[in-house]
Parts: sequence; C-alpha cells; structure tokens
Amino acid sequence: MAAFILWCILFVLCWPLALLVAILVPILWILGIPIRIFGWTIRSLFGPSRNPS
Repeated sequence: MAAFILWCILFVLCWPLALLVAILVPILWILGIPIRIFGWTIRSLFGPSRNPS
C-alpha cells in the first residue's frame, strides 16, 4: 500500500515535467534538423581530407 501511495505522489509531482518534456522534445528535434544537415555536409566535404589513406 505504501508503494501505491508513493507512486501517486510521484505522479502528482512529476506529470507537469513529463508533459513539458513530451512537448519540447519534438520541437527541439525539429529545430535541430538544419544543424544536423549542416554537420553532415561539412563532414562529407572535409571528411576525406582529414584521413587521406
């Protein structure tokens, strides 16, 4: 019974944080797409010149 009460307290205290994360993570992922594309481009341009073997 104590475990159930502790789970209920955890749910009440942490649901706003979980909701905020569930909303922000996809937004940050979408905003990070241009940065990843830029990184792929730079890596493909300068990658072969870093290790000429």
